[in-house]
Amino acid sequence: MPRRVLQGTVVSTKNDKTVVVRVERQVMHPLYKKYVRKSKKFHAHDEENRFKTGDVVRIRECRPISKLKSWEVVVEE
Repeated sequence: MPRRVLQGTVVSTKNDKTVVVRVERQVMHPLYKKYVRKSKKFHAHDEENRFKTGDVVRIRECRPISKLKSWEVVVEE
């Protein structure tokens, strides 16, 4: 089964080797048929503390690293 890959914005880098990434998506409201923006935060593993607040990153599913972290930042070079 392939790992999910999401794209989002880094909103916090206060923890060591961890970034908090906000992933936004648009869903249509069932009654009003208008698109509503929804977001969710994910804790992702950043081994080298490379990313800063405001960076756009891609994260992918991985094994559970801690209680909250089961995503890792994909480094694209």
